[in-house]
Amino acid sequence: MIRTVSGDISPEQLGVTYAHEHLISTPPQWMAEKDPDLVILDREAALAEAGYFRAAGGVSLYEATAWDYGRDAAALREIAERTGVQIIATAGFNKGLWFEDRAGDWTIEQYEELMVREVTVGIDDTGVRGGVIKFGTGYNAISEAEERVARAAARAHRRTGAPLHSHTEAGTMALEQVAIMREEGVDVRRLAIAHLTRNVDPWYHRQVAATGVFLSFDQLSKVKYGPESDRIDATIALIEAGHLEQLLVGGDLARKSDLYAYERGPGLRFVLETWIPRLRSELGERGYSDARVDEIVETLLVHNPRRYFTFGAPY
Repeated sequence: MIRTVSGDISPEQLGVTYAHEHLISTPPQWMAEKDPDLVILDREAALAEAGYFRAAGGVSLYEATAWDYGRDAAALREIAERTGVQIIATAGFNKGLWFEDRAGDWTIEQYEELMVREVTVGIDDTGVRGGVIKFGTGYNAISEAEERVARAAARAHRRTGAPLHSHTEAGTMALEQVAIMREEGVDVRRLAIAHLTRNVDPWYHRQVAATGVFLSFDQLSKVKYGPESDRIDATIALIEAGHLEQLLVGGDLARKSDLYAYERGPGLRFVLETWIPRLRSELGERGYSDARVDEIVETLLVHNPRRYFTFGAPY
């Protein structure tokens, strides 16, 4: 089964899915004041974006906002009910920069128990249960608190069977994350590592893919990090290296300037209405048949998310 904010569904119900998005989120107050573009708390704007996604053909999305980044589980449930979008909520934490001043001294066991509760009982007092367990690391380093959270996430995953999702800062520390997960006995094929398109290094991508994890190719449309051709080329390179079944896609649009409902940015329509057609075109230019292109797109948007977001048995 797959756990959404509105209840559990069968994998066959998931449909076209984005693997990493934000509808309601904000960093801690000190950062929100420094960079208010990161504050997206308008529920009506979130409803509009979810509606654009639905109209473009989207069915489900993983809302990757953790507790330390302003998660609002009740709002997500309302958005799901009003738009028909199936939303998967996050249990766990993002990165140390956002949580260490509030919970950086917790033990592994404290982090673990919170994550398990958020998956099995509910987030805060909402009754909304998380469908993914998240942890994260900083830029080119893993703090002591981040390592404790990562180990707690691994243990909570093994107790609940929930899929694991990790934040990387600018696509760094992915292999180090995998090493921690393996030390904790995790089957890393249940882990998706986010933001690897911030580090468009084909050799590195192949090393990460060789571990068996899912690679979340998100931050699509964010040309400030490099041209879209880099992300398209990296996607096709992994497909041609035999890793199609490990790829997930999303936008990770978490700024007002990213979203159409706030500032007429690319918004949640971008991947389905702009990026996927471009991927189709570029695959065709490289000699892929129409049937093979259809198969690739269906794998990226439907089959891979279906496998990734499905709970496994505890182990």
